[in-house]
Amino acid sequence: MSTIVDLRTYSFDPGKMKAFLALFERDGLPLYRQYCGTLIGYFTSARDDVEQLFHLWAYASAEDRDERRARLYADARWQTFLESALPLIRDQESRLVEPAGFSPPISLPKAASTEPPSPGETAAQT
Repeated sequence: MSTIVDLRTYSFDPGKMKAFLALFERDGLPLYRQYCGTLIGYFTSARDDVEQLFHLWAYASAEDRDERRARLYADARWQTFLESALPLIRDQESRLVEPAGFSPPISLPKAASTEPPSPGETAAQT
């Protein structure tokens, strides 16, 4: 198994990205950290005329990603979040990519966690 990264691109109609970011930070991110892989980062487009968000999460394998996301989707709180979040998203693209040999190492937790990180602790520290 090699580390994989879920590189996801979200596109928004004008004015919707800011609302999505606030909603995700408040309601989605705690659940993602509870169930999913290691957060590498969230990035927004640097151009004012393009509202795109890029997220990168690392997993031990594609199977690890699938198992973790299945647990996330089984949580009623995630379904409630999606009811509010999906109308804000115009388009979504997801790619599973592997780090090149010279990429910095990605530190993954030893075992899948179903508990959220402690306050002040990042997913990379769990």
